[in-house]
Amino acid sequence: MTQLTLFTPSGVVAAARPLRLAARRLGELGYSVALDEAALARHQRFGGDDEIRLAAIHRVARAAPDIAMATRGGYGLTRLLDRIDWKLVARSVEGGTRWVGHSDLTVLQLGLLAHAKGVTWAGPMACYDFGRLAEEHGEKAAPAVDEVTRDCFAEAMSGELEAVGFRTEAGFDGLDVKGVLWGGNLCMVNSLLGTPHLPRIKGGVLFLEDVNEHPYRVERSLLQLHQAGVLDAQKAILLGAFSDWKKSPLDRGYGLKTVIETLRRVTRTPILTGLPFGHVPTKVTLPVGARVQLVVQARDVLMGW
Repeated sequence: MTQLTLFTPSGVVAAARPLRLAARRLGELGYSVALDEAALARHQRFGGDDEIRLAAIHRVARAAPDIAMATRGGYGLTRLLDRIDWKLVARSVEGGTRWVGHSDLTVLQLGLLAHAKGVTWAGPMACYDFGRLAEEHGEKAAPAVDEVTRDCFAEAMSGELEAVGFRTEAGFDGLDVKGVLWGGNLCMVNSLLGTPHLPRIKGGVLFLEDVNEHPYRVERSLLQLHQAGVLDAQKAILLGAFSDWKKSPLDRGYGLKTVIETLRRVTRTPILTGLPFGHVPTKVTLPVGARVQLVVQARDVLMGW
């Protein structure tokens, strides 16, 4: 049976119920689920103090389960980057461990790619994706666990998933590129600029998403990546969901569409929208650090590895 460990490397798990529910649902998918001993630890806004969370990462790496899934994101991994034993984490990947998550986990995934070239998986997290309740979706409730998210994750973990597809805007028909897939949460990618933990990827496919960030903040971050030379060095940029931001009376028509138009004017790299990934219920699972081929026919995008 596939061993799956849930661990907390970042923000505190505010309530045990979603985590217990996630563990049960993952168990129903056929995984043998274990909670790391510090999964419910608390210290201020963190899932335990820095030493507890660092020890949890190293403990999971030593145990090398088949899957290591973050309970949630938030903030906290940046504090640990200079002290993570990257060789230890890399050995777990070499032994078959698939580290899965998104949001704050982006810096762990990119740090590993920078230091040891290990492949991890951008995908669901326990509380956010498998621990959510149907009523959290509103009156017309969707299923508590999104079927696409669930099935894509299960296929990726079993090795059956070899490609994902989505629809994008018109204008990219015939695009066919190959490169290393990398990226994740935009704020977290930007936080690594100028540090040894940012992988130096040239000719890659960069995917980005974010949450609770107004479009002007998204634009500022994207322009910072451009001005740092990151965007022009890629073969393609994939934009996922930029969710849960609030309009301002100062916007006067300014929004995410404006941001994308602005970036397309300054970078030569194709920017495709529509990637089903981010802080949203429906998300695909993506191999961070794997070499992919991206092909566009009309408005249909297929990315395989």
